[in-house]
Amino acid sequence: MSDQEHPFAPFVRILGKGKKGTRSLSVDEARDAMSMILAGEVRPEQLGAFLMLLRVKEESPQELAGFAEAVRARMSAPTALSVGLDWSTYAGKKNRLPWFLLSALVLAGEGVRILMHGARGHTPGRLYIEDLLPRLGLRAAASWLDVELDLARQNFSFVPITMLSPVLAEIINLRPILGLRSPVHTLCRLLNPLDAPYRVDGVFHPAYGPLHQQTAALLGHANSVTIRGDGGEAEIKPDGESSLQWLRQGEYCDQVWPRRFERRLIKEEALDPQDLLRLWRGEIQHEYGEAAAVETLAICLRLLAKADTDAKAREQADALWAGRDRQAF
Repeated sequence: MSDQEHPFAPFVRILGKGKKGTRSLSVDEARDAMSMILAGEVRPEQLGAFLMLLRVKEESPQELAGFAEAVRARMSAPTALSVGLDWSTYAGKKNRLPWFLLSALVLAGEGVRILMHGARGHTPGRLYIEDLLPRLGLRAAASWLDVELDLARQNFSFVPITMLSPVLAEIINLRPILGLRSPVHTLCRLLNPLDAPYRVDGVFHPAYGPLHQQTAALLGHANSVTIRGDGGEAEIKPDGESSLQWLRQGEYCDQVWPRRFERRLIKEEALDPQDLLRLWRGEIQHEYGEAAAVETLAICLRLLAKADTDAKAREQADALWAGRDRQAF
């Protein structure tokens, strides 16, 4: 073994010098560190130490922005391919179905081009969008050509993180080994691979909402919303209040979205993913599912500036839901 210091060691040292010596990485340092990780130039011991030191310190907007810049530089996304809305989904759902998928499909039916991206399998017992797409006749894209074809056909494409960045996919799946989520879970939500002018994501922990918007601002994403709704996904809870963190034309603000129902709705004993399709087709009634889809749709209409008040957004969302093409899937 060489006595010469490994090139990645300084980044670990910056984060681990103790209470008085530790500091956050600059944007440039974070970009260089992530570039080395993506290039496979980091030893496993260094990667584990780096991720957990970040986890203990808590990642800064500058670090996340630098990480995102490094990842995006290696994605090779076609510059001619564009979407209107970036939608990240990395948490998975545990207690409710992912009704927000229906919100996205209503928007797509109205001509909004949507890129949804996410991960699967990192937390046992959760439902992930990638696994549910076939029930609606949809697929996870395996290439940028797939994305282009899917967007042309239905204004919607889902991209797994395994396609966007295999290295990040591997790191996300370290969660059972490390015992904790790493900053990569936050990073992936902020990638916006096709530079959509609008973006929506979800968080579980309250402190991460402002962090997402501070990072989005550094990355030049002027219009975005982070929803602290159900289970860490971008989905409004119709029977409870949901916290929203906004960037509107680059200006930060927060909001509490009021509940649609005064009472708590009973959770199903078992989740049946086929209910997503059944509800879309109008074959079943599902009070919670329909309300979650409509309320989340209303948030997106506000984000996209298609409604200038919350009341108008809700009214428009109700109308769009009622007029959806029930035979589209």
